[in-house]
Amino acid sequence: MAMAMRGHLTLCLSSAALLLAFLHAPPPAAAQPLPWQLCNDTAGNFTENSAYQANIRRLAAALPSNASSSPSLFAAAAAGAAPEDTVYALALCRGDTNATSCARCVAAAFQNAQQLCALNKGATMYDDPCILRYDGWDFLANATDNRGVYVAWSFDNVTGKGAAAAFDAAAGRLVNATADAAAADTVRRFATGEVAFDGTYPNIYSLAQCSPDMTAVDCRTCLGSIIRRFTATYFAGKHGGRVFGVRCNFRFETYPFFFGRARLILPGPPPPVNTTAPRANGRGSTRHKTGRVLTIAVPLAAAVLALTAACFCFWSRRTPAQKMSGKTYSTYPEDTESFDSLLDLSTLRAATDNFAESNKLGEGGFGAVYKGILPDGLEIAVKRLSLSSGQGVEELKTELELVARLQHKNLARLVGVCLEEDEKLLVYEYMPNRSLDTIIFDSQKSKDLDWGKRVKIVNGVARGLQYLHEDSQLKIVHRDLKPSNVLLDLDYNPKISDFGLAKLFDRDQSQGVTSRIAGTYGYMAPEYAMRGQYSVKSDVFSLGVLILEMVTGRKNNSFADSEQSVDLLSLVWEHWTTGAIEELIDPFLGRRAPRDQVLKLVNIALLCVQDSPADRPAMSSLNVMLSSNTVSLQVPSRPTFCIQEVEDGSSVYSAACPIPRASPNEASLTETEVEPR
Repeated sequence: MAMAMRGHLTLCLSSAALLLAFLHAPPPAAAQPLPWQLCNDTAGNFTENSAYQANIRRLAAALPSNASSSPSLFAAAAAGAAPEDTVYALALCRGDTNATSCARCVAAAFQNAQQLCALNKGATMYDDPCILRYDGWDFLANATDNRGVYVAWSFDNVTGKGAAAAFDAAAGRLVNATADAAAADTVRRFATGEVAFDGTYPNIYSLAQCSPDMTAVDCRTCLGSIIRRFTATYFAGKHGGRVFGVRCNFRFETYPFFFGRARLILPGPPPPVNTTAPRANGRGSTRHKTGRVLTIAVPLAAAVLALTAACFCFWSRRTPAQKMSGKTYSTYPEDTESFDSLLDLSTLRAATDNFAESNKLGEGGFGAVYKGILPDGLEIAVKRLSLSSGQGVEELKTELELVARLQHKNLARLVGVCLEEDEKLLVYEYMPNRSLDTIIFDSQKSKDLDWGKRVKIVNGVARGLQYLHEDSQLKIVHRDLKPSNVLLDLDYNPKISDFGLAKLFDRDQSQGVTSRIAGTYGYMAPEYAMRGQYSVKSDVFSLGVLILEMVTGRKNNSFADSEQSVDLLSLVWEHWTTGAIEELIDPFLGRRAPRDQVLKLVNIALLCVQDSPADRPAMSSLNVMLSSNTVSLQVPSRPTFCIQEVEDGSSVYSAACPIPRASPNEASLTETEVEPR
């Protein structure tokens, strides 16, 4: 009953947010992750295949390129001859983003708008790092019209006696100074700012932006209006908030959420006078202890090893807008997770019926995963470290540290962690459709995956990988991407999971080398399997294999001809070069899979599995290929690499297996620790 009421309340809040925001009234904090949409229901609807829809598509083809190629990352245009069919559109990318991310975001915004505001003549999409609006009336004529704002704020209050007023004053000073700097920027009307504060909140960060076609005076007036209107009413005592508007927007947080250094650095308040005598340690130095609000980030990662006798189980009951608090290294508001409710091991045992076999969802190298239901009805998936796993603690530490800091709509969301007695548990949101491999390789369930769903899954996984590789301020190589590590929610939205083998790169680091090769046969790139070299291009190779499995509906080692076994890459290449790729399409798709889209996806997959990492596309380029129908694809070269499992006594090796007609002298051996397929 409580769960039903909570769901009803969320629905009501979401609806109210959309309605009030479009009427330029302050909505409640957003009830869904980015992108946030405002559908102009009063503008009327258009029909399928109408001239109006054709004009939207013309703008969707032009604006991503126009905005990304502009020095101001801004574009506005109109399409249509007849007044009733003319569409006006505006696209604005954040001033700290790059051209590739800008183009991709605007293209995705058009797609999302036509899905989330289906057949609406007017729609506004707010996302990071872009804003899109189109409508059937000329809103471009008035550059100061900022109607249709979206507001979100942290539900956490600034802590400390008398700290709220001081924080509000510092944040207000920073936000207004950043607005001044944005208005003075003649190219992008964009600025970022930073000011030091205190021990609990070391720094406050801010961002302000206007559409570049506004004058400096109009920009500052627009920003001043939304700052005055919402700061005192909604952001007082809060350590994070943002206002999205088509013409101007601002944001402040206690963590860095923009790329690069702040363009504006304000002097912080003077340090408080210390009236307490310092307490010296045995070496003559002073010990300082600073209290911290416990958030699930790096401190909890260290706790995995240090606090094996205690149980810290937390779960989040916040909407994405409520999560805009605590330290994070991401550029997305929904990426911040704060956990403030304590569970004990007995609660998780009760939730899973003491880890009953009937609740087991699956099992991997880490251990088993169980479905559970908390007392309030929330469904969870509990990942239980196997007691016999020698590698599990390190994998759990890695997964906890990375997943808690990096969250995205296409990454599995970590709900909490528990360490008590001999148990080591990670608690995730439950995915009703479980993992991709349980559907795509099942002769009955795979019938539910039509071509549209398969493309949706591929696109989602690609977006998740790009977030890991390029869009986050962290740079992550997953190293074990495969169908069993792609979870599906009720609507078949994919979420990448299992970060136990992931590696964190420095921003300028391009490659790493390891002597301990860990992963799964058939998905490992050749340079990684044979020489231990891994990079973001290793994940691209794995994605290519996954795409081919999505098209064919078969595991990468399940193909055989009349005389000898061959791997999937070899068989696809042979059919590709003979123009017979349709013979390999999953029979459940039949002719329902458009031939041009199949060829496009196979072409992209073959580019992903090129032997040389340099010949594989970056994820940003790959996403442009996936989302565009006009990008010319390169011609792939013949893949010559696959992996076979070789046993030699008690050891397991990976061996390069050339495709038919290749020289057997090309094979080599490297000792590995891998998971068999």
